[in-house]
Amino acid sequence: MTRFTNRLAAAWPPERWSDVSVLIAVSGGADSVALARLLANLRIAGAGEMVIAHFNHGLRGAESDADEHFVGSLAQDLGWKCEIGRSPIGSTGDPESKLRRAASEDQSRTARYAFLLECAQRHGARFVVTAHTADDQAETVLHRLLRGTGIAGLGGMRPARELVPGIALVRPLLKFRRAELREYLVSIEQPYREDSSNASLDYTRNRLRNDLMPKLAQDYNPRVVEALLRLSQLSAEAQEIVAASAADLLSTSLLIAERSRIELNAPQLAQAPVYLVREALIIAWQDQGWPLQGMGYETWELLAAMVTGQGGDAAHKHVLPGEILAERAGDRLILLRPAQ
Repeated sequence: MTRFTNRLAAAWPPERWSDVSVLIAVSGGADSVALARLLANLRIAGAGEMVIAHFNHGLRGAESDADEHFVGSLAQDLGWKCEIGRSPIGSTGDPESKLRRAASEDQSRTARYAFLLECAQRHGARFVVTAHTADDQAETVLHRLLRGTGIAGLGGMRPARELVPGIALVRPLLKFRRAELREYLVSIEQPYREDSSNASLDYTRNRLRNDLMPKLAQDYNPRVVEALLRLSQLSAEAQEIVAASAADLLSTSLLIAERSRIELNAPQLAQAPVYLVREALIIAWQDQGWPLQGMGYETWELLAAMVTGQGGDAAHKHVLPGEILAERAGDRLILLRPAQ
């Protein structure tokens, strides 16, 4: 094996996945093409099947269609099945495509992951594999830092996480730099596609990648990527300790956890530092599967103040995002979600 496949084997040993079906997200760009080629070289004989999945956002017309054709040909060369998804959001026939495209980075990402999950379920895949690199990780940490985040956010993308029970998202290239993957593709004479929209500064991620990161490297720290990755690693390690402590706190404070109702012993919670109180509330919220969109720092601070009894009208009732009703009643903090 080459040094590249050895490193991938260390990150994601083939013994873990060769006997199950695996879905690989391939855009046609260098990173995902390198991922497919490395997995093909690393895979050992097993019962599982390999499936390539390509999502055509339709934002670049004929160029997007050429990417789709390229990925289909790659899958054929590897002898793997190929699934193609197409988004109606950016189709060239949509008169609002430019307007919607400018405001729908998150929407496009959501559509892509919904497609990947649907394909994984249909093929019985145990893993969905994406080609996020160390550079992607550094950009993610910087983006979250600029928007405002806590320790958990600074930890960046995890190497693996559960999408739904029985299906995990895996990012085995988080220790690889983009330049290394291009070097690998050149060494095996494997072509890949260049996405012209990656140069556009209309997208936040592109501005970080093509404008801010180069400025930081040139004017402040030539090893800014390594610095951000180190911050990510240290934050992830710290968050593990915090999460464990918060889970213990929640277990001693949780009185009722039903489908649409949580009741917590507020005085018990309030004995802990407010940071752990917030983290325990986040865990309780997530365990219910309640919507996190709109639950920013100020909202979690409000809930923590309702627990501790500090801060103005914190003891009154509040309607939170997702129409969750929060109420402090005696020693109890009650969170109630109305019937859907």
